[in-house]
Amino acid sequence: MQWKMGDTNGQVVAGGNDKGNRLDQLDRPTDVLVDKETDSLIMCDFGNRRVVRWSRRSGIIQGKILIDNIQCRGLFMDDQRYLYVSDNDKHEVRRYKIGDKNGTLVAGGNGKGAGLNQLNSPIYIFVNQQQSVYVSDEENNRVMKWTKGAKEGIVVAGGQGYGDALTQFRYPKGLFVDTLGTIYVTDSINDRVMRWPKGAKQGTVVVGGNSKGEGANQFNGLFGLSFNRHGNLYVTDWGNHRVQRFDIE
Repeated sequence: MQWKMGDTNGQVVAGGNDKGNRLDQLDRPTDVLVDKETDSLIMCDFGNRRVVRWSRRSGIIQGKILIDNIQCRGLFMDDQRYLYVSDNDKHEVRRYKIGDKNGTLVAGGNGKGAGLNQLNSPIYIFVNQQQSVYVSDEENNRVMKWTKGAKEGIVVAGGQGYGDALTQFRYPKGLFVDTLGTIYVTDSINDRVMRWPKGAKQGTVVVGGNSKGEGANQFNGLFGLSFNRHGNLYVTDWGNHRVQRFDIE
């Protein structure tokens, strides 16, 4: 769906033809990015185990498969147009040139586990200018950073078990890293967005953390997050079927 600022109704820009595996259908899409160079959307078509591209040009009514046989949960495209994809089955992240079907392993890939060279249900991804890969490692309740070419990652947030302390997460998902290395994470079951400055041993609550609910300062199961160029924070409040915007310092 596309929602322009101030709209009360959205516009279908991909799918909308019931759940299915035809090229004009999607099945539980989990992440999407806008590829401005080709004026298209690239998305994780999770239920169909594929990554697909949908042109935004009028008259295009179906997608094109870029990568198949992959349990894609998260996507990221860097400045060099490399596509990074998390694979929930193989517990890894791969980097692809558009048109490449195999990709290059950049994080995980050593089976499901909690070792520094492993992931357990990787979801969202962020890649910085140095091509370091940040991953929300959901079942390990941590955020990992893999520098370019590394054989193992380092824990940069969480990693202290499942819980609601400021050192912990309960299923981290959405992820953003600013130019100072500050990490923003949606802490899904704790219904809060956390901020971890670079090198910090614990995070601080940016928004939420006021128990589960429908209030303007509450959430009900968080997924993705993003910032616009003005620094406004957008959060997917899954259980309340809404996207919330916050002005934060």
